[in-house]
Amino acid sequence: MKKFLLIALIGLSNLLYAQDREAPAYPLITHDPYLSIWSFTDEINTQPTKHWTGTDHDLLGYINVDGVNYWFLGSEVRNYQDVLSASDQKKYQAQITEKKPAQGWEKNNFNDRNWKSASAPFGNTQQAETRWESDNLWLRRKFDLEQVKDEKLYLKLSHDDNVEVFLNGEQIFSRNGWNHKYEYFEIPQAAVKKLKRKDNILAVHVNNTAGGQFLDIGIVRELEDKSKKEAAEQLSVEFRATQTEYVLRCGGVDVNLTFTSPLLMDDLDVLARLVSYISIKTTPNDNEAHEVQVYFGASTAIAVNESNQIVTAELSSTNELSYLKAGTKSQEILEKSGDDLRIDWGYLYVAASKDANAKQTVSLANDAFNAFKGSKVQPVREGQNLILNTVFPKTKITSEKDHLVLLGYDDEYSINYFGKNLRPWWNSDGKNTLEKELSKAYQNYSSIIEKCKAFDKKLYEDGIEAGGKEYAELLEIGYRQSIAAHKLVKSPEGEILFLSKENNSNGSINTVDVTYPSAPLYLVYNPDLLKGMLNGIFYYSESGKWKKPFPAHDLGTYPIATGQTYGEDMPVEEAGNMIILTAAIAKAEGNAQYAKEHWESLTQWANYLAEEGLDPANQLSTDDFSGHLARNANLSVKAIVAIGSYGYMAEQIGETQTAEEYTIMARSMAKKWMELADAGDHYALTFDDKNTWSQKYNLVWDKVMDLNIFPREVFDEELKFYLTKQNEYGLPLDNRADYSKSDWIIWTATLAESDETFKKFITPVYKFATETGGRVPMSDWHFTTSGDVRGFKARSVVGGYFIKLLQEKWE
Repeated sequence: MKKFLLIALIGLSNLLYAQDREAPAYPLITHDPYLSIWSFTDEINTQPTKHWTGTDHDLLGYINVDGVNYWFLGSEVRNYQDVLSASDQKKYQAQITEKKPAQGWEKNNFNDRNWKSASAPFGNTQQAETRWESDNLWLRRKFDLEQVKDEKLYLKLSHDDNVEVFLNGEQIFSRNGWNHKYEYFEIPQAAVKKLKRKDNILAVHVNNTAGGQFLDIGIVRELEDKSKKEAAEQLSVEFRATQTEYVLRCGGVDVNLTFTSPLLMDDLDVLARLVSYISIKTTPNDNEAHEVQVYFGASTAIAVNESNQIVTAELSSTNELSYLKAGTKSQEILEKSGDDLRIDWGYLYVAASKDANAKQTVSLANDAFNAFKGSKVQPVREGQNLILNTVFPKTKITSEKDHLVLLGYDDEYSINYFGKNLRPWWNSDGKNTLEKELSKAYQNYSSIIEKCKAFDKKLYEDGIEAGGKEYAELLEIGYRQSIAAHKLVKSPEGEILFLSKENNSNGSINTVDVTYPSAPLYLVYNPDLLKGMLNGIFYYSESGKWKKPFPAHDLGTYPIATGQTYGEDMPVEEAGNMIILTAAIAKAEGNAQYAKEHWESLTQWANYLAEEGLDPANQLSTDDFSGHLARNANLSVKAIVAIGSYGYMAEQIGETQTAEEYTIMARSMAKKWMELADAGDHYALTFDDKNTWSQKYNLVWDKVMDLNIFPREVFDEELKFYLTKQNEYGLPLDNRADYSKSDWIIWTATLAESDETFKKFITPVYKFATETGGRVPMSDWHFTTSGDVRGFKARSVVGGYFIKLLQEKWE
């Protein structure tokens, strides 16, 4: 009886645990801005897994236990049959116009003979058959049906931007925004019932508001799924720095599903290797023997930008592994740049040990379950929407059995760096292969997993010691996300380059004011990676390609690093960032050798700040989403701390007189700042309006590096005031809006002397992370009253959460 009671209590505990959310989204395969796959839900088998942009990057898992089929990973694949094909399946012609038509243009009897007959799809992308570059497009598509019946039909629609759709004169869909992929929307039954065998009209108006243009449309029916399978019951999820682990119940067997991306910063060869481990452990939960068969599938969507791109696939092997390999037929290497993009060159690999005797095949995505069951499936080597299937043999188990899959990617070339295409770090000389890297990853599996577990444990324990349990869990959220927003390569001169993509902002590469908030993570674990974030910017200035007396904002638009593409400079912001971070590297390494190598640039930027930094002109700062500000008090803090940082570095390299001059200058500027910003019980947002306030998060480097530029009273006064402005989900950025940046909140919290005060700022941020309805990789920009995401996701700036841990380490 006691045994059964214990089992019941464990089950109840697991169910309760499963209800606790640990993150807004869960990282599964996270290596760089292209190989970045997430679960946007708490339960791993209720939605498709996704690229950080939101596009489906399907991973599938099935298991047969004693003849009963379950799915434990991803969601059920919905299969559709064309009623009216979109252009990705069959080319079609439609009548279009870019001039506003007369009233009634959407109706069946409208005369469209003066409209142009053109081939779909329409837009300004490479996929477009017909160029459309104006603000508006109207389309009429006439079609017949072989039969008319009462059934569920769906629009298959890809649109950019705002769209309204009519069927036989009746509006059936509208949406503001864009999707850049095919989505399916149910057509109202009233409209379906009005379909005819002859002369139906599908009419669309699409309005371009910004950026690209695109339109393609069709009609489909969903095919009934007659296969018998059940959803596995998720018992728990555990989220750590390098691993995400799920436990799911499938009848008498529990599945322990663990995703490990071994992003270990003390081993750059392992960190840069684009190989993740997927461990599928099966264990009886009733002490009985069970017959088990496991399936894993990976969609070729992982290797394409658009779903209509043609993919080729093959089966091959090494001495130890069998693997499937797939990539686009066109291989458009480094031809696209932008934010909402996926990789469409290089090759996806799915590998398993030869000893496992797994059967590997390629099929259409909608044949995945048939491949698992062993049904006859048409083998595929080329096509659209394929899936790479790995089926492990049936096995009778009485104890734990591990089914290991390795998922890797060979991007061949990663970055266009000032006209030279750079290979990834692991193959910088072009003599390596991903097959070799897969073999290394397999051979070292046990040792790497142990290192990951040890690292995860230490990070969590250090986080608790530095700031408590909630802070430690925010560090876990930030770790993989920040690293995976970068790409590690070597410059033509052999320097380390660790280049960020400004995810979900504007897609810039190596943005200085994204590096700035990201830096604490890398200062804690490997300052060489922070050098890799600064080296490209130093090169841009020191090569003469950038000629202004302050640093560039960026090096281009990812993955093309050929020069700044952001439309406006941030002079004080970027000069301050580069100086402060170079000084932080000196602090981390105990010497200023790196600063000495770039002393001429640092001196130029410090002198610029000495002239322009105290009372900044009207310009953008890193918080550019809030607009321009003149006389920005927080930006002034950055300039002052940067000048103090320059003095600190001068002392380190033996320039004693220079060190004294700039340290005195910084402290003098700080006193003037206190007078200019004084608003009574706090310091203002801008010097000319004392009815304002803002977080002065830039002060944190004065404290963390122990520069002693500002008096402690400034920190204390600001913190006391901030506590009167807190909302349920955090401290607003300033008085202009109730949104905030979670990285800046944690920097502000780090100004506190007591753990109690620090935690008062941390708890609302943690509450946002675990309660927000914005189920995306951690957003650093959210509303503090509602907990809604304001914008941004999957950005590297969550590395800034480690600022408190950095302070503890340096103390």
